[in-house]
Amino acid sequence: MTQGFERDRDDFARGARAIVILPDQGGSNRDPEARMAETAGLAAAIGVVVADMVHLRVRAPKPATLIGSGQAEELAGRVKMEDAQLAVFDAALTPIQQRNLETALECKVIDRTGLILEIFGERAATAEGRLQVELAHLDYQAGRLVRSWTHLERQRGGFGFLGGPGETQIEADRRLIRDRMARLRRELDQVTRTRGLHRDRRQRAPWPVIALVGYTNAGKSTLFNRLTGADVMAENLLFATLDPTLRQIGLPGIDKAILSDTVGFVSDLPTQLVAAFKATLEEVVSADLLIHVRDIAHPDSEAQRSDVEAVLSDLGVGETTPRFEVWNKLDLVSAHLRDDLLDQADGRDDVVAISALGGQGVDALLHQVAAKLTAGHRRYRITLEDADGAGAAWLHAHGEVLEQKAEEGRTTYDVRLAPTDYERFNQRPS
Repeated sequence: MTQGFERDRDDFARGARAIVILPDQGGSNRDPEARMAETAGLAAAIGVVVADMVHLRVRAPKPATLIGSGQAEELAGRVKMEDAQLAVFDAALTPIQQRNLETALECKVIDRTGLILEIFGERAATAEGRLQVELAHLDYQAGRLVRSWTHLERQRGGFGFLGGPGETQIEADRRLIRDRMARLRRELDQVTRTRGLHRDRRQRAPWPVIALVGYTNAGKSTLFNRLTGADVMAENLLFATLDPTLRQIGLPGIDKAILSDTVGFVSDLPTQLVAAFKATLEEVVSADLLIHVRDIAHPDSEAQRSDVEAVLSDLGVGETTPRFEVWNKLDLVSAHLRDDLLDQADGRDDVVAISALGGQGVDALLHQVAAKLTAGHRRYRITLEDADGAGAAWLHAHGEVLEQKAEEGRTTYDVRLAPTDYERFNQRPS
């Protein structure tokens, strides 16, 4: 790990005071107050104390600092007044802009990408998650070695008898980062292959895979815990869940299904993270059904929906994958709005309104999930010998037995099955 990278990590200290700055360049459909509150929540997720939030109008972005010189002076005064050690810009900063702003504000400056990467670095619990975060962070850091730290200006001697100019420390650091990233990619390729083998095994079973997706803090993990009885971390905290968790659940007419809880999405999700977390999010790509969990009480709920759909599109999840929306957190909206949302949901077959925390609407959700998964099922009539108890159990486990009639040592079943399950039943050993 390079010294520069270590310095960046060391500058984050729990309890550090920070100012959140939103450089508003116009053209966004988001509420500025909600956007700043989200960024403050991201900062709080790594233990940073947000002392102030500043909304700046930026009419003409400056290549050197993004914001104007007068705005920079005003921010410098606020930083000093609040005794802040950190300035969090809710925007993407170039390396030059970040360096110049640190000089102008006399404090550490990070942008939205750096903040999200820091959260992921702290939260990743599994070896796979840590590999993905380190790869993303190194990719981000590789372009930021333009900073004028003195150790980057030194020059190393060349090889051979004549010595030659050698390579500067910054070139050496970049080479080390490239080498480390290549090793990480090889390790993640192995993870992808292993996960693919597990997925192939599940598909041969085959049990349907249901993936929960949604904006961070929409309530996916709370819903996951309610449906599975698991104890996945579920707090009112952005990015509470990073590593995927899979559990089996039972559904009406379906003996077993696999439910996957995935990392939450966020607006302007760093491209480094989308690339690095491909292995984790392959569970979403290969799912039989997507449940898009939305925080319907959030003022930017519709914009969050668009952000999630954009990330799904980036991952290659097409519109052909069956999906529907869960309007969560009904318990947080007013009674009048709740009635209106319930009426809207009742009139649609692709929406269920629930409160994952209180349990309202969860039973309806389970029936809706089962209906979506069995939409392609057909009705078959199958006759079994009474001695074929294993066959009867198989039909009950993998299909919905609509009717059964016993006569003279045989039982005839009218059962609803997926065509693939019907083929598997006929191919089972006699």
